[in-house]
Amino acid sequence: MKKIILLICFITAANVFAARPAKPNIVLLLTDDLGWQDVKCYDIDEPSPMETPNIDSLAEKGVMFWQAYSPAPTCAPTRCAIMSGNHPARAQKTHVVGGAPPHPHHKLYWRMMSPWYSGRMPEDEVTLAKVLQKSGYVTGHCGKWHMAIQHHAFPQPEDQGFDWTRSNRGARSSMKPHRMTGFATDKKNDSYRLDKKGFPYHQNSEDALTFLRQHKDRPFFLYYATWLVHTPIHTRSEQLLDKYCKKLGVERPKDNQGWQGKGQTNPFYCAMVEELDYYVGKVFSYLETTDDPRWPGHKLIENTYVIFTSDNGGMEGYPGEIITDNYPLDKGKISAMEGGTRVPLIITGPGIKAGVKSDVMVNGLDFYPTILSLTGSQRPAGKHLDGVDIAPLLLSDPTDSSLIRQSNGKIRDTMVWHFPNSAALESTIRIGDYKLIRNYDHVNNASTTELELYKLYETKNGKQIRVDIEEARDISKLMPAKTAAMNKRLTEILTEMKASYPYYNPHYKNDLPNKKKVCTVLAQRQRGDTVEFIYEENGAKVVRANLLYTLNGGQQYEEWFRQPAKLLAGNKVSALLPKGTTHYFINLIDENNFLRSYPEVKLEDPKSKYSQSALTVLKK
Repeated sequence: MKKIILLICFITAANVFAARPAKPNIVLLLTDDLGWQDVKCYDIDEPSPMETPNIDSLAEKGVMFWQAYSPAPTCAPTRCAIMSGNHPARAQKTHVVGGAPPHPHHKLYWRMMSPWYSGRMPEDEVTLAKVLQKSGYVTGHCGKWHMAIQHHAFPQPEDQGFDWTRSNRGARSSMKPHRMTGFATDKKNDSYRLDKKGFPYHQNSEDALTFLRQHKDRPFFLYYATWLVHTPIHTRSEQLLDKYCKKLGVERPKDNQGWQGKGQTNPFYCAMVEELDYYVGKVFSYLETTDDPRWPGHKLIENTYVIFTSDNGGMEGYPGEIITDNYPLDKGKISAMEGGTRVPLIITGPGIKAGVKSDVMVNGLDFYPTILSLTGSQRPAGKHLDGVDIAPLLLSDPTDSSLIRQSNGKIRDTMVWHFPNSAALESTIRIGDYKLIRNYDHVNNASTTELELYKLYETKNGKQIRVDIEEARDISKLMPAKTAAMNKRLTEILTEMKASYPYYNPHYKNDLPNKKKVCTVLAQRQRGDTVEFIYEENGAKVVRANLLYTLNGGQQYEEWFRQPAKLLAGNKVSALLPKGTTHYFINLIDENNFLRSYPEVKLEDPKSKYSQSALTVLKK
């Protein structure tokens, strides 16, 4: 009997002291539209009413970054940047959807139009998932993808390096006929049946757990992209809705009218944030309580790095609905101001100290090189990465910014955001304590200036003291030399990345300087694979031209691409049609940054295709 006991003790001891598996697991948990101030542990100035105990607990087990940023202020460019390692400006992927010829949102009422930007990640992109596959990892995705022109368009996760993928919206599917109807029940036939704690069944959450259960015996990379807390703003838990109405002291909505309460008083949204916390908490709990088949005597969490963050700042609202408030940060999603790009970020895992709060500036672009480092995966030959490996920071002193070093050995103190889209039309650069905003729509515009400068912090003895994270006090006129220097550096970085910029709209109904000088296209012809245009200058010199073309005109996921055209003597333009082109436009840009499209881009209704107003390729 003693021998048996000794043998059991020996085996147990051997398991406990067995070497940690060389390849740690990775869980990258990307939430959707979760604001910096929506998570309880990030409370600053005023307490958040949302309850997030699981996320708060995660923060106590690792590093909580207070100055973490998303690569972009909207969903798709951030997702593509994280998975590709390419800055949105470099990738020409600066906003959602994309893959359309440039045109104003409204022909007569928008002064400027966004430049062309890509509809997706390139098919041959060396994604993080592909690299980890080659390194021996089983790769899984669940939830939102949105790295293509539409949710279901090519390429999908399985095309970009994922062995396993699920994208069920679960409880985030729209409630019918509106959000005050169709609450989940405890009935067995209810697709969203409430569990014992009163939370609706959520397939997105179950998919994440399914991947973990099926692949825990191999080194795994799980990219868990939640549908929460994106619109629609609703909760299927009537209990949670009532809880927050009571907690906030607001009257329970009687119908489907939009929420107009300011700040963080939307009970639907508060319930959504708690739902998010509950579902991600189930993943944390699984990792913490499940034995690691690769490391007997240990739990999965002991050899798993968890990265929890958001794709952009909180969505403050839309017409008819106030959602949340990123205060004290300015603005929110769809703006490169602090409220649109500063996000929660918590990282835990082997070798990372617990309970650390860091003011070091980091970015979602850092995930790619950092994960390669943590997993011992080789960086692909010739692969450009715009982020920095922050593993030395995580594994040593997460509060020491000098550990964040670029490939040239210099400490990184600069970050750039480029969002020449929507109503924002801006680029921003942060260098140390200062942040510069460049507004593109500033000509004859009384509501904005070209440049703004803000001092977010003041660093003293290695510590940052909060000054103006609200971006409320523009000091550009007080510091003209610094403003000019930062603007110059912004130009240098964007030029190196070959960034695209917005254009002025020649159809704008009100006055714009030089609008009447925009060129006119007089004639066009096709000769084989070559198209030629003749134009007339009306006072402004045409400085460049682009061909916009599609290979699938009229199809469901019609997608447009851009390539330079040649300016020739005699006011002529020539372009070579890529093989397979079905339709095309020519874009002429003049010295005053007006864009003339020929033919004019027209959309008769939301379901119409751009190819309906484009030139059709003549068959040979």
